[in-house]
Amino acid sequence: MIIAQQICDRYDDLELVRKSLEEVDWFSCLYERYEQRLKRYLKTFAGLTDAEAQDVLQEAFIKVWLNLNGYDPSFSFSAWVYRIVHNEAISALRKRKSYGKDKTLELNEELVEAFTSDLGDEDQADKMVLEESLVKEALRGIANKYKDVLVLRYLEGMSYSEISDVLKIPEGTVATRINRAKRAFIEFVKNNGLSFEKYRGV
Repeated sequence: MIIAQQICDRYDDLELVRKSLEEVDWFSCLYERYEQRLKRYLKTFAGLTDAEAQDVLQEAFIKVWLNLNGYDPSFSFSAWVYRIVHNEAISALRKRKSYGKDKTLELNEELVEAFTSDLGDEDQADKMVLEESLVKEALRGIANKYKDVLVLRYLEGMSYSEISDVLKIPEGTVATRINRAKRAFIEFVKNNGLSFEKYRGV
């Protein structure tokens, strides 16, 4: 039996985990809560088609269910789920032998806006906005390990701590990779003789 969404919304993740362990029907609440976010992540990070993302997501949630009893509630459930999905995506990419430095990041306006809005005073005297095509070109030149943290930080809105849990790297490494990605972006702009446009609230 599928639990109605309005009922699912009454409970936080931890409560739903507990209910799912007692009665499997409640697991549908967790799936519905994360399905769209995780599909977006898979399509953005791994460049999967909608069908491929759905297949990977289903495999990942089988693992979520099988390991649910071992979930440590002292950690973020969201980060735990993303880690499982991330690992499943890497496995899928390796199987089709396409995970390499030529793998491009599927960008969308949400990610572009979030990333550029974080280029604050330490990068430019004023807040700036760039043409979307320029941002896409620059970010495509960034190594995959930097794309990972960019997607989790700027599209999924995760904290450094949550990204650390997902990727199993220290928070300091997360901060370093994000900083290097931003520096690489700025260098790309400078090296190609491109200019920033002052932010006009558009």
